[in-house]
Amino acid sequence: MVITQFYGTGRRKESVARVFLLPGEGRILVNDKTLEEYFGGRKTLTLTARQPLELAGVTGKFDVKATVSGGGVTGQAGAIRLGIARALVQADPGLRPVLRRAGLLTRDPRMKERRKYGLKKARRAPQYSKR
Repeated sequence: MVITQFYGTGRRKESVARVFLLPGEGRILVNDKTLEEYFGGRKTLTLTARQPLELAGVTGKFDVKATVSGGGVTGQAGAIRLGIARALVQADPGLRPVLRRAGLLTRDPRMKERRKYGLKKARRAPQYSKR
């Protein structure tokens, strides 16, 4: 018996999500917890993660199993979103224009800026004193 499974990698800031799409009833598991349980009931984060499925109209057709590591919860939600979108394109290439138009296939390049020597943070200089 062959199980069809689609894979997508999502990244945002320091977060990395490995997303597997399996035919099913629409359950979403993140690190072996439900989506709501993992994000502690934060509606914006659960909506962000679900966005590609709802836009493609396949909410009840696929089960999602995601493994996320690194970063904070907002970055992880964005990484899951990109991973799901990439896996959906792998499952049905006809969804590519719809997801592209919504901006779900574009990786967000914004990263934390590195700290420079002589400064306290990336751009924060030490306090200036005349005397």
